[in-house]
Amino acid sequence: MSNEKKLILIADDDADYLFQMEAMVKNLGFRVKTAESQAEAEKVLETVKPDLAIFDLMMEQEDSGFILSYKAKRKYPDMPIILASAVTAETGYNFDLYNENDRDWIKADLYLDKGIRPDQLHREINKLLKL
Repeated sequence: MSNEKKLILIADDDADYLFQMEAMVKNLGFRVKTAESQAEAEKVLETVKPDLAIFDLMMEQEDSGFILSYKAKRKYPDMPIILASAVTAETGYNFDLYNENDRDWIKADLYLDKGIRPDQLHREINKLLKL
């Protein structure tokens, strides 16, 4: 990996979770930029191109993460995006990003349930960043 640390954008409206994720990702050796809403994340993306983004699914709206992923991919098509959510635990609904139809409208590269372990997150980030 190059000396320049990769920048990861994390957007989540749960301040506690955001703080935990920021600490976890920094501990993995990455630089972190955080946003507490979809709107704030969109502002960040206007001026900064993160190497990877982790978006909460439900922020201002139930589909904030989808909208953010869509907008981010339009601006930075090659930026990997992880969608993190507790929605599977809460609703039982599961997104299959390996299914062509879902991937077309979801625009994220990976879907993770909240409560991810640091080693698992590290593996997934490295895979997406091809480190």
